[in-house]
Amino acid sequence: MITFGSRRRTGAFAAVAATLVLSGCASSTHSAGSSMMGDTAYHYSGLTCSAPKSLSGTVVNVTLADMGMTQMMSGTAPLGGHMMLRASPATATAGQVSIVASNMGWRTHELVILPLAAGASAGHRVAGSDGKVAETGSLGEASASCAAGTGDGVSAGSVGWTTITLTPGRYELLCNLSNHYADGMWQELIVS
Repeated sequence: MITFGSRRRTGAFAAVAATLVLSGCASSTHSAGSSMMGDTAYHYSGLTCSAPKSLSGTVVNVTLADMGMTQMMSGTAPLGGHMMLRASPATATAGQVSIVASNMGWRTHELVILPLAAGASAGHRVAGSDGKVAETGSLGEASASCAAGTGDGVSAGSVGWTTITLTPGRYELLCNLSNHYADGMWQELIVS
C-alpha cells in the first residue's frame, strides 16, 4: 500500500532525477579501464570540479542532494526533511573501491563508509542528540571539496572521493552531518 508520505517522497525523487536529466547534469564520461556494468565515472556539468580519472579499483559514484529544500532554509537541516544519497552501482568487487561523492544539493554534505553488522539494515542507526550516528568502525570518508579523504564537507557543486580496501560484506554509505542521516541520506553497498 502506498501512503501519502511515500508518494510524496517518490515524487520528490522523480523531480530531482528529471531536473538532472533536463539540465544536462546526467551526462557521463567513460573512464579508462572501466566497464559499462557499473565502473562508469559520471561527470555532472554543474559541478565545479571532478575526481581524477585514474582512481583505483571499482568506482562507485554517489549523488548527494537536498530534496524539496531551498536555500532560504538556513542553519541545521530540519529533522523530517527529505535528502538523497544514491550510489551507482550499489555493488562492488572486493579489493580497492573508489567512492566519488558528487554534491548536487545546496547544503554541504559528506560521505562516511561504515560496516553493517550481520542482521543489521541500512538506515536503522540511532542518531544522538546532535543528529549524528556513531562513526565507530568507520572505514573512511569523502568529506573534502575537490579533494580526496577527510575535510570540512563536500560543498555544493563539488566532488570529494576516497579509495579504500573492502572485503566481501555489507556496508552503509551515509552523510553524517546533523539530521542528514535521519532525513534519508544512506544506502547499502554490497561487496562480493
